[in-house]
Amino acid sequence: MRSFTILFVFATIVALALASTSDNVEAISQVVEIHRLRPQTGSAGHRVPQVDCLSWRLAVETNNLRDWKLVPKQCENYVGHYMLGKQYRHDCEAVADAAIEYAKGLKLGGDGKDVCVFDVDETILSNIPFFARCDVAFGALPYNATKFDEWIADGKLPAIPSIRCVYNTVLSLGIKPVLLTGATENFRQSRTTNLKKVGYRNWFKLILRGDKDTGSAVEYKSSKRTELVKAGYRIVGNIGDQWSDLIGENVGAHTFKVPDPMYYVG
Repeated sequence: MRSFTILFVFATIVALALASTSDNVEAISQVVEIHRLRPQTGSAGHRVPQVDCLSWRLAVETNNLRDWKLVPKQCENYVGHYMLGKQYRHDCEAVADAAIEYAKGLKLGGDGKDVCVFDVDETILSNIPFFARCDVAFGALPYNATKFDEWIADGKLPAIPSIRCVYNTVLSLGIKPVLLTGATENFRQSRTTNLKKVGYRNWFKLILRGDKDTGSAVEYKSSKRTELVKAGYRIVGNIGDQWSDLIGENVGAHTFKVPDPMYYVG
């Protein structure tokens, strides 16, 4: 009974952290087993042996720590509490507020050539229900591409509400949203259905990685942004959760980093 109670409580926390629409709650309900978090030193930024988890997360977000493969085992609970708690939500809201203020202050060309590039995973859609599973442990266990692809194919990712507000603001101002993801073309239908289900509409382009798209995430996303620029479009904004979304060529007039301490894409 105690285990069931813990599971129910944290499933509820996930839902409250993400949900602003009924479809988000539905996505949470699909999780077979939510990772059981255990309060411990480190969960609120206090020191645990050998690792200060708050400082580790800061190093990740500032790109001082690069090419890491797993969340440190000592920080598994810290990352879980961060992602499921109010701080992650507030951090996303701070990014969104800055992006909205910036977008509203832009002087646009008025010719339909202003675009804003959005990453998808952990930017406009959230994989927290997947990473909260005990066989994923918020990135502290090795990445399983097969399981992740199955989750993506199901098309049940909830929106990140604050970034959806940025998206809707961009649309209302006449800026065209371009969705640029590292997911491959075979996920186009599931991605399209998922995006529409959680409230995203009227994007200008949804760009997925094709068979001929080679190279690192930085090279791939740089090449796609360069294609937009060569076609005469102005990238007025660029929003992503990974630094590989925000560096390279033609990153845009202003970049915005959404927090994500669960994995690193180089």
